[in-house]
Formats: sequence, C-alpha cells, structure tokens
Amino acid sequence: MHTWNKDIWNTDSKTETAFYRTVALPAGELHVYASEPLFAELPAKVFEMANNNLLIPNASYMSYTPDVHVGVGTCIGTTAVWEAENGYVSPSIVGNDIGCGMRVHLTNMHRDELKDVKVRRKLIKRMGKYVPLNMHERGYFSDIRLEHVLKKGVHGLPNKYVPDIYTPKKTTSLTHLECGRFSFDEKVLDEIPEPIWHRAHRQLGTLGSGNHFAEVQAIEIDKHNREIAEAWGLFDGQVVVMIHSGSRAWGGAVSEHGIKAMAQWMRASGQGTPDPRLTFAPLEHPFAQSYVNLMYSALNYAVVNRHLIAYGIREAFRDVFGTKVEMRTLYDLMHNYAWEEVHDGQRMFVHRKGATRALPPHHPDNPKPYLETGHPALIPGSMGSRSYLMVGRDGGSDNYYSICHGAGRVRSRSATKQLVTVDEFAASMRVGKEDEIVVNQPMLESIVDESPQAYKNVEHIIESVVGAGLAEVVAVCKPLAALKGA
Repeated sequence: MHTWNKDIWNTDSKTETAFYRTVALPAGELHVYASEPLFAELPAKVFEMANNNLLIPNASYMSYTPDVHVGVGTCIGTTAVWEAENGYVSPSIVGNDIGCGMRVHLTNMHRDELKDVKVRRKLIKRMGKYVPLNMHERGYFSDIRLEHVLKKGVHGLPNKYVPDIYTPKKTTSLTHLECGRFSFDEKVLDEIPEPIWHRAHRQLGTLGSGNHFAEVQAIEIDKHNREIAEAWGLFDGQVVVMIHSGSRAWGGAVSEHGIKAMAQWMRASGQGTPDPRLTFAPLEHPFAQSYVNLMYSALNYAVVNRHLIAYGIREAFRDVFGTKVEMRTLYDLMHNYAWEEVHDGQRMFVHRKGATRALPPHHPDNPKPYLETGHPALIPGSMGSRSYLMVGRDGGSDNYYSICHGAGRVRSRSATKQLVTVDEFAASMRVGKEDEIVVNQPMLESIVDESPQAYKNVEHIIESVVGAGLAEVVAVCKPLAALKGA
C-alpha cells in the first residue's frame, strides 16, 4: 500500500512555477494551481483523494484550484476530464449539490444609500421575509409547475417571475446566464419518488444552509480592467447582490439515486478504488446516462432557484427603497457539474466540483452578450471578506478554463467551533461599528462555523489564479449585509 507521506512525494513535482506545478502520483499526473505557500499547506489527504480519482479508467486530465480542500470522494476544487467517446461520469466528482453556483445582480444604487446600519438591518429583515432558508409556506409559488422548471429551466417560469420579459432588449434574466435551459431525456424524471417532488417544489426560491448566502455588496473597479467593467455595466460604489445556492432537495435526490445505481454496477463489474464513496460508470452505460440526464434537470432547478431568490430580494429592495430600484442580472454560473465541451477540436466530458469556468474574450462558448469581453466569473470570499468579479484569460486553456470557486475551507466546521470564539467572529464582522456587516442571524454562535476564520485568505487564492494567467480581476465586492442559513 502506498504511504501518503507528503514530505517524500512533494519533491517529485515535475514542473514548477510560482503558481503552478505538476505532481506525479502513482495513478497519474495531477496539476495544481496554487502559490508555494498555499501548496505547502495542503494536507496529504487531498493527494490521496486525487490518486483515487485518477484510478477511474481513461482519465485525460485532473487539476486542483488554489482553494482545494477535502470533500466526499473528491476534493472541492477539482477539474477532471475524460474524452467524451470513451469517458466516465462520477457523481462524486460533481458533488451532492448539483448545479450549486453563483449569481450576481446589479442595482442602480450607490453604497452611500446603505451607509446607515439601520437601513441595512431593515433590508436584511425584508430579504428574510421573501427568501426562507428552507421551505416556503404551502401555496407559495403554487403557479410555478416544477415539471416545467425541471424541463425548461428559467424558460419554464411564468412571465410574472421574469420582470424584464416585457422589455426584450433588457431581458438579462434569460440571456446573461451560463446556461438557462439544459435539454435531456425527460423520461428519467419518473425515477425520482413523488415525496421529493413535493419537497423540491416548496424549496424553490430558498437559500439553504451551510455556506449558502445572499449578500449585499459594494463594488470597486480594478483600474486595469475598467473598460471591461464599464462594458458590463459596473460603476464604483455600485450596490450589487451576490447569491450562492444550488439544487436543494432535487439535486440531493438525483445524486443519491446516481450513487446507488453506479455502486451497484461497480460491485457487479469488480470496479472500484480504495475509497468506497467514489462512484463512477462509463458514459455509455444506462446507469450513467440516467444520471447525466437527471443531473441536467438538477442544473435547471439550480439556475431557477437562484433566479427566484433574486426575484424575492428585488421585492425586498423595492419595499425598502421604492419601485425605482433596478436589479438586472449580471451573470449566473455553476461550480458543481459535468458536461461536454470541445477543446482543441476534441469532444471532452468535463467535471467541475468547486471549480468555476472562466472563458476569455472571443471564446465561442461565451453567451452572446459577453462574446467580446468574456463573461463574468463570480468568486465569493468568506463571510466578512471581499468577493471578486473576474474574467478569463487565454492561458486558462491549459486548465480547461477552470479557476477557483471561492476561498476554500481551511478547517472543518467542528474545528472552527472549537477554535474560533464568538468575539473573534464578531470582530471580523465589524459588529458595533458603523461599517458593520449586518447578518440576519441574531446569534452569531449559530453560524460561527461559517466565520471568515474557517476559510483560506481569498486574496491569496485570487493571487494564485491571476499569477497563473488563468483570469484577471475586474472588480472587488465589499460586503455590506448578508442573509445566511444557520
């Protein structure tokens, strides 16, 4: 058995720069995008997990982003690629929260309008009214058919939930998305039990717990990319809303269904790795096809969920500031998914688990509104730290245009609760100061495991991404107030 002694195999890195290195593992080559200090802090477990992933047959490529940390079966911060023709799919490399991702909406407001902490508290309270953490009351969104959402994505919503539908030239709700509708074989929907349908319907437009959030922020444009920022409609001091959520109960059920089916195939065929939680199957297998099709339904759900959260937040803003408030979509993207892409003329099946696609200007896969500039890559920090709007660069082609998806945990939830005091957490949130980052949770003890101290320094993560030539910063977003699940 291989002993995972990091001090031994670290010296086997074959190619090394300040922000990139390849590591020769027993099962194959791992590409790591991280500064030397971030790389040095990685525990041996992340490399053990990478080796298990590389044991899946026919793997073409695997990499880690600088925010990588241990997950279930696969690390968060992974890009794993197979040729589509003889490829594999793994629910473990997609993650349980299928379609989890980010959305940013731009307002026509300036941060000075939120300078008063009492105003920020009022806004967060109203946001909580429209955006529950878990479920809506029965009857809420009753005019939305879950079946339409699963099949058509945002195009399956009634017009009333797409406020800009009546002004086609401004319909950013339907155009400024990584993908607004994933097509699939709809017969697979019958494989999900009826109770999940009811629960998933009531969870539409809800935030969830853990690291999910809706945050009100203020923008500072990076002087080197001001032209791109202005093309995106950004201005200094602009108030924006950043949303992080996923596919809720529907995605969880799809993941569980796929894992059980593939585990059955693996036992029958004698396939496996040292990690029993790592499941996979050939793309051509019926179990795999069923999972992929159901996964696309969950991606549709996730995009709609974020859309409806934004819809509720828009209502909250108008309650507090009046109907002149605008809140148009900047972009919506995923960081937990797998799908087919073309790279160098080759059809590839790309998994991203806690990794964000960041395309450069003129890449044909950019949505039409962002073809000239490249699309916004939305990178959240930890609660209390800055977030980033980035744009991909041509150098990203080496990593299948994958960058980080956030700050990345540096310690577990239980360890954070033991090591971080409420006073330390409160200080990082500026509690009692004029610039306090207002949060909806009255007792910080309930969310101390999500404190900034639980995460890596996001600025170091961004430094690695920029230093590796994968992407550049367009704007920095400073937190003003946050809606957070306990």
